[in-house]
Amino acid sequence: MIEADFQSHYGIDLGTPGLLISRSWRWLRTRILGLLSADTRTARQFAPEQEQPDPSAMNGR
Repeated sequence: MIEADFQSHYGIDLGTPGLLISRSWRWLRTRILGLLSADTRTARQFAPEQEQPDPSAMNGR
């Protein structure tokens, strides 16, 4: 998921030889946190599930 999100969200191919060796942990962390705060596969995977509203409560019952 993260690799796919890096490609689609940032246009960065993590498979590029030497890319991660030439970058700092801070660089990687910042971008992963960015993926978690955007509408990405990564964010959807780790987001808490939304509570579904009770249909009977919506009808005034």
